[in-house]
Amino acid sequence: MTRPAYFSSPAMAGNGPSAATAEDNNPKMRVIRVGTRKSQLAHIQTDSVVASLKTLYPGLQFEIIAMSTTGDKILDIALSKIGEKSLFTKELEHALEKNEVDLVVHSLKDLPTVLPPGFTIGAICKREIPYDAVVFHPKFVGKTLETLPERSVVGTSSLRRAAQLHRKFPHLEFKSIRGNLNTRLRKLDEQQEFSAIILAAAGLQRMGWQSRVGQILRPEECMYAVGQGALGVEVRAKDQDILDLVGALHDPETLLRCIAERAFLRHLEGGCSVPVAVHTAMKDGQLYLTGGVWSLDGSDSMQETMQAAVDVPAQSDGAEDNPQLVGITARHIPRGAQLAAENLGISLANLLLSKGAKDILDVARQLNEAQ
Repeated sequence: MTRPAYFSSPAMAGNGPSAATAEDNNPKMRVIRVGTRKSQLAHIQTDSVVASLKTLYPGLQFEIIAMSTTGDKILDIALSKIGEKSLFTKELEHALEKNEVDLVVHSLKDLPTVLPPGFTIGAICKREIPYDAVVFHPKFVGKTLETLPERSVVGTSSLRRAAQLHRKFPHLEFKSIRGNLNTRLRKLDEQQEFSAIILAAAGLQRMGWQSRVGQILRPEECMYAVGQGALGVEVRAKDQDILDLVGALHDPETLLRCIAERAFLRHLEGGCSVPVAVHTAMKDGQLYLTGGVWSLDGSDSMQETMQAAVDVPAQSDGAEDNPQLVGITARHIPRGAQLAAENLGISLANLLLSKGAKDILDVARQLNEAQ
Protein backbone atom coordinates (compact mmCIF):
# COMPACT_ATOMS: atom_id res chain seq x y z
CA MET A 1 0.00 0.00 0.00
CA THR A 2 1.36 3.39 -0.99
CA ARG A 3 2.06 5.70 1.95
CA PRO A 4 2.52 9.46 1.90
CA ALA A 5 6.15 10.52 2.04
CA TYR A 6 5.86 12.09 5.47
CA PHE A 7 4.28 8.99 7.02
CA SER A 8 6.74 6.41 8.29
CA SER A 9 5.69 2.91 7.26
CA PRO A 10 5.49 -0.03 9.70
CA ALA A 11 8.64 -1.48 8.12
CA MET A 12 10.56 1.74 8.78
CA ALA A 13 9.26 2.39 12.22
CA GLY A 14 11.61 2.56 15.16
CA ASN A 15 14.73 0.87 13.82
CA GLY A 16 17.28 0.85 11.04
CA PRO A 17 18.75 3.68 8.97
CA SER A 18 15.50 4.29 7.09
CA ALA A 19 13.70 5.26 10.28
CA ALA A 20 16.53 7.54 11.33
CA THR A 21 16.51 9.23 7.92
CA ALA A 22 12.76 9.78 8.06
CA GLU A 23 13.03 11.41 11.46
CA ASP A 24 16.03 13.51 10.39
CA ASN A 25 14.17 14.74 7.32
CA ASN A 26 11.05 15.54 9.38
CA PRO A 27 12.24 17.22 12.59
CA LYS A 28 8.69 18.46 13.10
CA MET A 29 6.52 15.52 12.10
CA ARG A 30 3.02 16.57 11.09
CA VAL A 31 0.49 16.21 13.89
CA ILE A 32 -2.66 14.42 12.73
CA ARG A 33 -5.71 16.11 14.27
CA VAL A 34 -8.58 13.75 15.04
CA GLY A 35 -12.10 15.06 15.62
CA THR A 36 -14.62 13.39 17.91
CA ARG A 37 -17.70 14.04 20.01
CA LYS A 38 -17.25 14.86 23.69
CA SER A 39 -18.92 11.81 25.22
CA GLN A 40 -16.94 9.17 27.09
CA LEU A 41 -17.90 6.52 24.53
CA ALA A 42 -16.81 8.74 21.63
CA HIS A 43 -13.42 9.25 23.30
CA ILE A 44 -12.98 5.52 23.85
CA GLN A 45 -13.84 4.80 20.22
CA THR A 46 -11.50 7.51 18.97
CA ASP A 47 -8.70 6.33 21.24
CA SER A 48 -9.01 2.82 19.75
CA VAL A 49 -8.69 4.16 16.20
CA VAL A 50 -5.72 6.35 17.14
CA ALA A 51 -4.06 3.38 18.86
CA SER A 52 -4.41 1.34 15.66
CA LEU A 53 -2.92 4.17 13.60
CA LYS A 54 -0.02 4.55 16.05
CA THR A 55 0.71 0.85 15.67
CA LEU A 56 0.85 1.25 11.90
CA TYR A 57 2.70 4.58 11.98
CA PRO A 58 4.65 4.83 15.26
CA GLY A 59 6.49 7.95 14.11
CA LEU A 60 3.33 10.03 13.85
CA GLN A 61 1.78 12.25 16.50
CA PHE A 62 -1.97 12.59 17.02
CA GLU A 63 -4.07 15.27 18.69
CA ILE A 64 -7.68 14.55 19.63
CA ILE A 65 -10.09 17.48 19.35
CA ALA A 66 -13.53 16.99 20.94
CA MET A 67 -16.67 19.00 20.20
CA SER A 68 -20.41 18.91 20.82
CA THR A 69 -22.85 18.17 18.00
CA THR A 70 -26.49 19.10 17.43
CA GLY A 71 -27.57 15.67 18.63
CA ASP A 72 -25.61 16.15 21.85
CA LYS A 73 -27.21 19.53 22.55
CA ILE A 74 -30.88 18.81 21.81
CA LEU A 75 -31.93 16.29 24.44
CA ASP A 76 -35.62 17.04 24.95
CA ILE A 77 -36.80 15.93 21.50
CA ALA A 78 -36.83 12.41 20.02
CA LEU A 79 -34.10 11.91 17.43
CA SER A 80 -36.64 11.03 14.76
CA LYS A 81 -38.40 14.40 15.17
CA ILE A 82 -35.46 16.79 15.00
CA GLY A 83 -35.46 16.65 11.20
CA GLU A 84 -31.70 16.95 10.79
CA LYS A 85 -29.92 14.18 8.88
CA SER A 86 -26.49 14.94 10.33
CA LEU A 87 -27.38 15.15 14.00
CA PHE A 88 -24.09 13.76 15.29
CA THR A 89 -21.82 14.72 12.40
CA LYS A 90 -22.52 18.27 11.17
CA GLU A 91 -20.21 20.18 13.51
CA LEU A 92 -17.44 17.62 13.05
CA GLU A 93 -17.75 17.89 9.27
CA HIS A 94 -17.64 21.68 9.55
CA ALA A 95 -14.29 21.38 11.37
CA LEU A 96 -13.09 18.97 8.67
CA GLU A 97 -14.11 21.40 5.95
CA LYS A 98 -12.28 24.29 7.64
CA ASN A 99 -9.17 22.13 7.96
CA GLU A 100 -9.33 22.27 11.76
CA VAL A 101 -9.14 18.48 11.90
CA ASP A 102 -7.75 15.89 9.47
CA LEU A 103 -10.10 13.04 10.18
CA VAL A 104 -13.17 12.31 12.30
CA VAL A 105 -14.14 9.09 14.08
CA HIS A 106 -17.86 8.25 14.08
CA SER A 107 -20.15 5.41 15.00
CA LEU A 108 -20.89 4.32 11.44
CA LYS A 109 -24.63 4.15 12.12
CA ASP A 110 -24.61 7.93 12.70
CA LEU A 111 -23.28 8.66 9.20
CA PRO A 112 -25.92 9.29 6.51
CA THR A 113 -25.70 7.17 3.36
CA VAL A 114 -25.22 10.37 1.35
CA LEU A 115 -22.40 12.54 2.71
CA PRO A 116 -21.99 16.26 2.04
CA PRO A 117 -19.87 17.06 -1.03
CA GLY A 118 -16.15 16.87 -0.37
CA PHE A 119 -16.25 14.17 2.31
CA THR A 120 -15.83 10.40 2.28
CA ILE A 121 -15.58 7.50 4.71
CA GLY A 122 -11.93 6.52 4.36
CA ALA A 123 -12.02 3.53 6.70
CA ILE A 124 -14.49 1.15 8.30
CA CYS A 125 -12.94 -0.65 11.24
CA LYS A 126 -13.67 -4.24 12.25
CA ARG A 127 -17.19 -4.52 13.53
CA GLU A 128 -17.92 -5.46 17.10
CA ILE A 129 -21.16 -7.14 18.17
CA PRO A 130 -23.90 -5.38 16.15
CA TYR A 131 -26.87 -6.47 18.24
CA ASP A 132 -28.99 -4.49 20.66
CA ALA A 133 -28.84 -5.14 24.39
CA VAL A 134 -31.37 -4.73 27.19
CA VAL A 135 -30.30 -3.11 30.46
CA PHE A 136 -32.83 -3.57 33.27
CA HIS A 137 -33.69 -1.38 36.22
CA PRO A 138 -32.06 -2.89 39.34
CA LYS A 139 -35.41 -4.18 40.62
CA PHE A 140 -35.92 -6.16 37.39
CA VAL A 141 -32.48 -7.72 37.10
CA GLY A 142 -32.91 -11.35 36.05
CA LYS A 143 -35.97 -10.59 33.95
CA THR A 144 -36.26 -10.59 30.16
CA LEU A 145 -38.46 -8.38 28.00
CA GLU A 146 -40.89 -11.26 27.76
CA THR A 147 -41.17 -11.63 31.55
CA LEU A 148 -41.43 -7.93 32.44
CA PRO A 149 -44.78 -7.00 34.02
CA GLU A 150 -47.65 -5.81 31.85
CA ARG A 151 -47.32 -2.17 30.69
CA SER A 152 -43.71 -1.89 31.79
CA VAL A 153 -42.05 1.11 30.13
CA VAL A 154 -38.96 0.44 28.03
CA GLY A 155 -36.78 3.35 26.95
CA THR A 156 -35.28 3.68 23.49
CA SER A 157 -34.41 6.60 21.22
CA SER A 158 -34.90 4.44 18.11
CA LEU A 159 -38.08 4.01 16.04
CA ARG A 160 -36.49 0.88 14.60
CA ARG A 161 -36.21 -0.78 17.99
CA ALA A 162 -39.60 0.38 19.23
CA ALA A 163 -41.45 -0.87 16.14
CA GLN A 164 -39.87 -4.32 16.16
CA LEU A 165 -40.15 -4.83 19.89
CA HIS A 166 -43.72 -3.55 20.11
CA ARG A 167 -44.64 -6.22 17.59
CA LYS A 168 -42.72 -8.90 19.48
CA PHE A 169 -43.68 -7.82 23.01
CA PRO A 170 -47.13 -6.14 22.82
CA HIS A 171 -47.50 -6.11 26.61
CA LEU A 172 -44.77 -3.47 26.89
CA GLU A 173 -44.83 0.29 26.34
CA PHE A 174 -41.99 2.11 24.63
CA LYS A 175 -40.92 5.67 25.35
CA SER A 176 -38.12 7.87 24.03
CA ILE A 177 -35.04 8.32 26.20
CA ARG A 178 -32.20 10.67 25.16
CA GLY A 179 -28.65 11.39 26.26
CA ASN A 180 -25.31 9.64 26.07
CA LEU A 181 -24.85 6.17 27.57
CA ASN A 182 -23.93 7.54 31.00
CA THR A 183 -27.00 9.80 31.05
CA ARG A 184 -29.42 7.09 29.96
CA LEU A 185 -28.12 4.59 32.48
CA ARG A 186 -28.42 7.20 35.22
CA LYS A 187 -32.04 7.91 34.22
CA LEU A 188 -32.76 4.18 34.33
CA ASP A 189 -31.18 3.62 37.74
CA GLU A 190 -32.22 6.78 39.57
CA GLN A 191 -35.72 7.32 38.23
CA GLN A 192 -38.67 4.96 38.42
CA GLU A 193 -39.89 5.77 34.90
CA PHE A 194 -38.24 2.92 32.99
CA SER A 195 -38.18 -0.80 33.69
CA ALA A 196 -35.47 -1.28 31.07
CA ILE A 197 -33.69 0.53 28.25
CA ILE A 198 -32.38 -0.70 24.91
CA LEU A 199 -28.81 0.20 23.91
CA ALA A 200 -26.29 -0.92 21.31
CA ALA A 201 -24.34 -3.83 22.74
CA ALA A 202 -21.12 -2.58 21.12
CA GLY A 203 -21.26 0.70 23.05
CA LEU A 204 -21.72 -1.09 26.38
CA GLN A 205 -18.86 -3.43 25.52
CA ARG A 206 -16.51 -0.57 24.64
CA MET A 207 -17.37 1.17 27.92
CA GLY A 208 -16.61 -2.02 29.85
CA TRP A 209 -20.19 -2.30 31.09
CA GLN A 210 -20.95 -5.83 29.92
CA SER A 211 -22.14 -6.68 33.43
CA ARG A 212 -25.16 -4.40 32.92
CA VAL A 213 -26.38 -6.39 29.93
CA GLY A 214 -29.42 -8.42 30.95
CA GLN A 215 -30.40 -9.65 27.50
CA ILE A 216 -28.94 -9.64 23.99
CA LEU A 217 -31.56 -9.25 21.27
CA ARG A 218 -30.93 -11.64 18.41
CA PRO A 219 -31.94 -10.70 14.84
CA GLU A 220 -35.16 -12.73 15.05
CA GLU A 221 -36.19 -10.45 17.93
CA CYS A 222 -34.74 -7.13 16.77
CA MET A 223 -32.62 -6.57 13.69
CA TYR A 224 -30.01 -3.87 14.03
CA ALA A 225 -29.33 -0.48 12.46
CA VAL A 226 -27.32 -0.09 9.28
CA GLY A 227 -23.63 0.04 10.24
CA GLN A 228 -24.27 -0.69 13.92
CA GLY A 229 -21.20 -1.92 15.82
CA ALA A 230 -18.70 -0.51 13.31
CA LEU A 231 -16.62 2.66 13.44
CA GLY A 232 -16.22 4.89 10.39
CA VAL A 233 -13.38 7.35 9.77
CA GLU A 234 -14.50 10.37 7.75
CA VAL A 235 -11.97 12.45 5.83
CA ARG A 236 -11.78 15.05 3.09
CA ALA A 237 -12.33 13.22 -0.21
CA LYS A 238 -9.41 14.95 -1.94
CA ASP A 239 -6.91 14.56 0.91
CA GLN A 240 -5.07 11.61 -0.59
CA ASP A 241 -2.40 11.52 2.12
CA ILE A 242 -4.98 11.07 4.87
CA LEU A 243 -6.99 8.62 2.74
CA ASP A 244 -3.86 6.50 2.35
CA LEU A 245 -3.17 6.79 6.08
CA VAL A 246 -6.59 5.61 7.28
CA GLY A 247 -7.24 3.19 4.42
CA ALA A 248 -5.09 0.59 6.16
CA LEU A 249 -7.80 0.35 8.85
CA HIS A 250 -10.46 -1.06 6.50
CA ASP A 251 -11.70 -4.46 7.64
CA PRO A 252 -12.71 -6.16 4.37
CA GLU A 253 -15.63 -8.24 5.70
CA THR A 254 -17.07 -5.36 7.74
CA LEU A 255 -16.64 -3.06 4.75
CA LEU A 256 -18.56 -5.32 2.37
CA ARG A 257 -21.36 -5.99 4.86
CA CYS A 258 -21.75 -2.28 5.53
CA ILE A 259 -21.70 -1.35 1.83
CA ALA A 260 -24.63 -3.76 1.32
CA GLU A 261 -26.48 -2.37 4.34
CA ARG A 262 -25.94 1.27 3.37
CA ALA A 263 -26.96 0.61 -0.24
CA PHE A 264 -30.17 -1.01 1.01
CA LEU A 265 -31.01 1.94 3.26
CA ARG A 266 -30.06 4.53 0.65
CA HIS A 267 -32.20 2.94 -2.07
CA LEU A 268 -35.17 2.76 0.32
CA GLU A 269 -34.59 6.44 1.15
CA GLY A 270 -34.78 5.50 4.79
CA GLY A 271 -33.24 7.15 7.84
CA CYS A 272 -33.84 7.66 11.54
CA SER A 273 -37.39 8.92 10.87
CA VAL A 274 -38.60 5.49 9.68
CA PRO A 275 -38.15 1.95 11.07
CA VAL A 276 -35.63 0.16 8.82
CA ALA A 277 -33.34 -2.62 10.04
CA VAL A 278 -30.86 -5.14 8.68
CA HIS A 279 -28.88 -8.27 9.41
CA THR A 280 -25.84 -9.41 7.40
CA ALA A 281 -23.62 -12.46 7.47
CA MET A 282 -20.72 -13.75 5.39
CA LYS A 283 -20.42 -17.51 4.91
CA ASP A 284 -18.62 -19.64 2.32
CA GLY A 285 -18.13 -16.77 -0.10
CA GLN A 286 -21.76 -15.70 0.13
CA LEU A 287 -22.95 -12.41 1.61
CA TYR A 288 -26.41 -12.73 3.14
CA LEU A 289 -28.48 -9.59 3.66
CA THR A 290 -31.80 -9.50 5.48
CA GLY A 291 -33.65 -6.20 5.49
CA GLY A 292 -36.97 -5.11 6.88
CA VAL A 293 -39.34 -2.18 7.22
CA TRP A 294 -42.04 -1.65 9.84
CA SER A 295 -44.92 0.65 10.63
CA LEU A 296 -44.38 2.79 13.75
CA ASP A 297 -46.35 0.41 15.98
CA GLY A 298 -44.91 -2.68 14.33
CA SER A 299 -48.32 -3.93 13.21
CA ASP A 300 -47.34 -3.82 9.55
CA SER A 301 -43.98 -5.15 8.43
CA MET A 302 -42.09 -6.64 5.55
CA GLN A 303 -38.72 -8.36 5.42
CA GLU A 304 -36.80 -10.43 2.91
CA THR A 305 -33.39 -12.06 2.56
CA MET A 306 -31.11 -12.19 -0.46
CA GLN A 307 -27.57 -13.41 -1.02
CA ALA A 308 -24.76 -12.83 -3.48
CA ALA A 309 -21.34 -14.31 -4.16
CA VAL A 310 -18.91 -11.88 -2.55
CA ASP A 311 -15.42 -13.13 -1.73
CA VAL A 312 -13.80 -11.41 1.23
CA PRO A 313 -10.53 -10.08 -0.20
CA ALA A 314 -7.36 -9.15 1.57
CA GLN A 315 -6.19 -5.58 1.16
CA SER A 316 -4.03 -5.34 -1.93
CA ASP A 317 -1.00 -3.18 -2.69
CA GLY A 318 -2.42 -2.02 -6.00
CA ALA A 319 -4.81 0.89 -5.49
CA GLU A 320 -7.80 1.30 -7.79
CA ASP A 321 -8.79 4.84 -8.70
CA ASN A 322 -12.49 4.49 -8.09
CA PRO A 323 -15.30 6.75 -6.90
CA GLN A 324 -17.17 6.35 -3.64
CA LEU A 325 -19.82 3.72 -3.04
CA VAL A 326 -22.50 4.83 -0.55
CA GLY A 327 -20.08 7.42 0.78
CA ILE A 328 -17.17 4.99 1.24
CA THR A 329 -13.75 5.06 -0.42
CA ALA A 330 -11.78 1.80 -0.27
CA ARG A 331 -9.14 1.95 -2.99
CA HIS A 332 -7.26 -1.13 -1.79
CA ILE A 333 -10.28 -3.45 -1.72
CA PRO A 334 -11.11 -5.00 -5.12
CA ARG A 335 -13.80 -3.01 -6.90
CA GLY A 336 -15.72 -6.10 -7.99
CA ALA A 337 -16.39 -7.22 -4.43
CA GLN A 338 -17.58 -3.75 -3.45
CA LEU A 339 -19.95 -3.52 -6.43
CA ALA A 340 -21.37 -6.97 -5.68
CA ALA A 341 -22.14 -5.87 -2.11
CA GLU A 342 -23.72 -2.62 -3.29
CA ASN A 343 -25.83 -4.42 -5.90
CA LEU A 344 -27.05 -6.85 -3.24
CA GLY A 345 -28.31 -3.96 -1.11
CA ILE A 346 -30.00 -2.28 -4.07
CA SER A 347 -31.60 -5.56 -5.23
CA LEU A 348 -33.04 -6.27 -1.78
CA ALA A 349 -34.42 -2.73 -1.54
CA ASN A 350 -36.02 -3.10 -4.98
CA LEU A 351 -37.59 -6.40 -3.92
CA LEU A 352 -39.19 -4.80 -0.85
CA LEU A 353 -40.29 -1.75 -2.83
CA SER A 354 -41.94 -4.01 -5.40
CA LYS A 355 -43.96 -5.60 -2.58
CA GLY A 356 -45.19 -2.29 -1.12
CA ALA A 357 -42.47 -1.20 1.32
CA LYS A 358 -42.74 2.40 0.15
CA ASP A 359 -46.32 2.59 1.41
CA ILE A 360 -45.29 1.33 4.86
CA LEU A 361 -42.43 3.81 5.05
CA ASP A 362 -44.48 6.75 3.74
CA VAL A 363 -47.18 6.18 6.36
CA ALA A 364 -44.56 5.75 9.11
CA ARG A 365 -42.85 8.99 8.08
CA GLN A 366 -46.14 10.92 7.99
CA LEU A 367 -47.27 9.60 11.37
CA ASN A 368 -43.92 10.38 12.96
CA GLU A 369 -44.06 13.96 11.66
CA ALA A 370 -47.64 14.37 12.89
CA GLN A 371 -47.03 13.11 16.43
